[in-house]
Amino acid sequence: MTTTKSPSRFFRFAKNPSLSQQLMRVGLIITFLFIFIAFFAPVFQALGWVQNPTDSLVNPIHEPPSLKYWFGTSRQGYDIFSRTLFGTQAALQVVLLATALSMLIGVPLGMLSGYIGGKLDRVLLFIMDSIYTLPGLLLSVTLAFVVGRGILNAALAISIAYIPQYYRVVRNHTVSVKTEVFIEAAQALGANTWQVLSRYLFFNVIQSVPVLFTLNAADAILVLGGLGFLGLGLPEEVPEWGHDLKQALDALPTGIWWTTLFPGLALTLMVVGLSLLGEGLNDFVNPRLRRDNKIRQ
Repeated sequence: MTTTKSPSRFFRFAKNPSLSQQLMRVGLIITFLFIFIAFFAPVFQALGWVQNPTDSLVNPIHEPPSLKYWFGTSRQGYDIFSRTLFGTQAALQVVLLATALSMLIGVPLGMLSGYIGGKLDRVLLFIMDSIYTLPGLLLSVTLAFVVGRGILNAALAISIAYIPQYYRVVRNHTVSVKTEVFIEAAQALGANTWQVLSRYLFFNVIQSVPVLFTLNAADAILVLGGLGFLGLGLPEEVPEWGHDLKQALDALPTGIWWTTLFPGLALTLMVVGLSLLGEGLNDFVNPRLRRDNKIRQ
């Protein structure tokens, strides 16, 4: 009697997509579109297809969208199309740095805290809970005042708010996994703390980290936009959506709508794409959520 192997979860995911999985595909398309724009924006500029985002055209100012200026021009004389494209580059740089920093700090601390326990666990829990109680934007604004402007400084200011999230998720998984039989067997065979953490615990406690990474990236874009709107994010000469929205705010009551529409639309679409991608990943790595959704339907 022969048996056939059941298809992998990824194969079933691709062949019979649910609504959330279809939305995840939409999120992937939007996210990769912005990655493509960020990567090729300098190429487009070198080919002469877009203006230099830091060059003021002087005249015309407040030119509405046209065949020459697709997104129009700002009151400072900047080409909004060029600023919007290169704003994607700045957003991705800061967001990837911020989420990577918070993950690289929060994940190891969560594993150590959950595995070792004791006084270390209590101290880290107190510190992380204290940070977690503070509003993320307020904490980022405060740190931005201290560290100043710049891509690395903005990423550092944003990353602090997300460290407790990685810590709490990984710590809770570590506490539940460290009592499993295979961990006890590794300890009985003489595995030290580093070996247990790296060989046996790590790949069993990071299932939710990619989901958290994606959702934090979406939130970090909004925080970066808030910092730019307050004049605390990147230097003024660097194209950044939040800063451009601040510069365009005074022109909005006069009917100059295009100076706020396109940077705001780009920021919104990027957040939506990453959010859909994160929710789809969450549905993929947590089959229980997918089953519960089918029951409700």
